[in-house]
Amino acid sequence: MSDVVTVRPECLRRADDGWERPTGAEIREMMRKANLTDSKVAKLVGVSAQSAGGSRRVRKWTSEESDIPYAAWALLCHAAGLGMIWIEGE
Repeated sequence: MSDVVTVRPECLRRADDGWERPTGAEIREMMRKANLTDSKVAKLVGVSAQSAGGSRRVRKWTSEESDIPYAAWALLCHAAGLGMIWIEGE
């Protein structure tokens, strides 16, 4: 059985084009594809693990305790090799 999670196409749209927030499993899948830990994601998206619990914030996104902001999700998708989802036609 595969642990790979399929990310819904609605999560890969521009923010102004019907984007839907990813589930915790979808966020973890992008992290897996990008080969990033919680702390590396925190640094990538600007919620540094060095300041006020950046890794904790990422864990809240993956546990669905709080929503991941579009900009953070878009950067994570880019790091995972899915291109610039915030640009039409990418």
